[in-house]
Amino acid sequence: MRPYIIGITGGSGSGKTSFIRRLRAAFSEEQLCVISQDDYYLPNDQQQRDQNDEINFDLPKSFDKKKLREDLQRLIIGEAVTIREYVYNDMKVEPKTITLQPAPIVVIEGLFVFHFKKIAALLDLKVFINAKENLKIIRRILRDQAERGDVLDGVLYRYQHHVLPAYEKYILPHKEEADVVINNNQDFERGLEVLIGFLKSKLSDVVL
Repeated sequence: MRPYIIGITGGSGSGKTSFIRRLRAAFSEEQLCVISQDDYYLPNDQQQRDQNDEINFDLPKSFDKKKLREDLQRLIIGEAVTIREYVYNDMKVEPKTITLQPAPIVVIEGLFVFHFKKIAALLDLKVFINAKENLKIIRRILRDQAERGDVLDGVLYRYQHHVLPAYEKYILPHKEEADVVINNNQDFERGLEVLIGFLKSKLSDVVL
C-alpha cells in the first residue's frame, strides 16, 4: 500500500524543527518516517555566492532536489534509504549515517518541498508552519548564536539578504496551496494535536 505523504514547510524561524521533533515523538519508527531537505545540501563548492562572496544557503539550487525526490520515491515503493546527516558545515562534527525505513506515513520537510514541483506532486497533505516575521528573526538570532556560534551581524546579514528574499519568493507564495496552516506565534500545540489525531486515524485505516 502506498504510504501517506505529508509535506511540511514554513519560513526559517517558524518552528518547523521543533514541530517535526514533537510529531516524530508521537509515533514509532514503524509508523512514521521523516525525510529532511536539509540532509540534501550540496557541497559548499557548488553553492552560489552573493555580491559580497557570502554563500547563500537559502536558494532552491542549494539542494540536490533530484536525489531528494529519488529517495522519497524509494521510500514510497518500500525501499530503505541511507543518507549522510547534514551538520551545518561544522568541521568539528562527524556526520552520522542515517537509514530511513519505509513506513505507512512519510513526512518530508524543508523550505522548498512545496516549491519543488515534482516533489509537491507526490504530497497527499501540505502543512504550512506560519509565524510573524519579527518572531522568526528573533528565533533565528537565538538559534544561530546558541547552536552555531554565529555573530549577530552575520545572522542579520543573512536574514536580510538571503533568508527573507527566499521566503518571499519561494516559500510564502505556496502558503495558499497548503491544506493546513498552523500558526506558531505563541505555540503550535493545538495544530500539532489535530495533526497527530488525524494521522493516527490514517494508521487505523491501514490496520483495518
